Amino acid sequence: MIIPMEQIEADTLDNLIQAFVLREGTDYGETEYSMQEKVAQVKQQLINKQAVIVYSELHESVDIVPADQFPLPSE
Repeated sequence: MIIPMEQIEADTLDNLIQAFVLREGTDYGETEYSMQEKVAQVKQQLINKQAVIVYSELHESVDIVPADQFPLPSE
């Protein structure tokens, strides 16, 4: 189930994004980015609907995934 980012408290959202960034260990190429910059990039992807926050009832876990990997309901 998709959880709209607006339903998550700001501190909780930041912690969720930080955990995602640390877990992913993403290689950003030649340029190194600070944790704050990486968090801002992921948050912008959530705002732009390029990524979504997904809750798995089966695994009782929350993750951030690219929007194209999780079909959005038709509006």
